[in-house]
Amino acid sequence: MTFGVYVHVPFCAQRCDYCAFATYDDRDELQDRYAAALHAELARSAADRPAATSVFFGGGTPSRLPAAALVGVLGDIERVADAEVTVECNPEDATLERLIAYRAGGVTRMSFGIQSTQPHVLADLGRRHGVGAHAQVAANVAAAGFTDWNMDLIVGSRAESLADVARTLDDVLGLPGPPPHISCYVLTPEPATPLGRDPARHPDEDAEAAAYDLVGRRLEEAGYRWEEISNWARPGHESRHNQLYWDQGDYQGVGSAAHSHRAGRRWWNVRTPDRYVRLVEAGRSPVAGEEVLDEDTRRFEHDALALRTRTGVPREAFDSLEEIAHLVEVRDGVVRLAPAGRLLANQVILRLRSGA
Repeated sequence: MTFGVYVHVPFCAQRCDYCAFATYDDRDELQDRYAAALHAELARSAADRPAATSVFFGGGTPSRLPAAALVGVLGDIERVADAEVTVECNPEDATLERLIAYRAGGVTRMSFGIQSTQPHVLADLGRRHGVGAHAQVAANVAAAGFTDWNMDLIVGSRAESLADVARTLDDVLGLPGPPPHISCYVLTPEPATPLGRDPARHPDEDAEAAAYDLVGRRLEEAGYRWEEISNWARPGHESRHNQLYWDQGDYQGVGSAAHSHRAGRRWWNVRTPDRYVRLVEAGRSPVAGEEVLDEDTRRFEHDALALRTRTGVPREAFDSLEEIAHLVEVRDGVVRLAPAGRLLANQVILRLRSGA
């Protein structure tokens, strides 16, 4: 049985121009109380929580918390012996001392938002780390003893050319010890962000598609296997926590804005850290809402998630493939996205039979 725990850390030193997550760059004074609230929420739910097979600290910026505070929260989570424990970390926070402390405290996997190695692209995205961050991160990860780790890339900035994407891939894949897992996300102009409010900075869809295609081809040539729309991994280095989400598994989210799922019931905590802390300190539940999915909805969502991955779905999940034949591949009765269909996955998902 798999079971995941997601811990949301909402603090950031600075919000990136494209970020629409529940993160805050003006609430650092809450950090101690927030960590205490995480301890309290975990303690109250301990009896109902199976031993975790994976734990993921996301944000926000988990590395904004002192390493000892984060490891202390991890210590409250019962885990199976070989549990995967991932921490998202900003490149500028990835000191050797911090990574050693994480490793000693039970963290097994790291994830770093590199996004690009080109200075003008980083500036356009509003990123703070320097152009050599990828190399320093790789060196510190190796020195700290991590063998599972991930780098995130983003394509689609108006400041980025296809040659810039190629240079970033050269830099990352040319490391003495390149990351065994690489994620590549297509830049999305969310309405409430600085990027979203400036139409002149919105990505060009054709340029994004060309960049995404280049990333996929280069990674597969380098021995990475496509796992999901935005994820490639060398065999044996897949993210188990990600897979749990893609399999519609059960997980508990703790912290502000965190979501949970158990057997078709979903619930979520209040969004802001201020309100979350006040509720937990008062002995009240931080849950803001919930929904229970009927069987047809669960089946549809299961297939929609599977279709985004290399697992695919049975041919019977579709009435017809005629309109999307150019976007999919069918082999041994299983429908999977073709490379040309990965950025158009929603068009394929719309053709799934509801409750198939």
